[in-house]
Amino acid sequence: MRKKVALACSVCQSRNYTTDKKTSSSERIEIKKFCKTCGSHTLHRETK
Repeated sequence: MRKKVALACSVCQSRNYTTDKKTSSSERIEIKKFCKTCGSHTLHRETK
């Protein structure tokens, strides 16, 4: 089963993306993605 989670920019804290995550996984997702607010590629982390 999968759960929807939001990804927030580590620089400006803007929540730009959503993605699916396995419910059995306990680690937080960290992906480098483009942030429209910052205008550059930054690290995006899973929010609570």
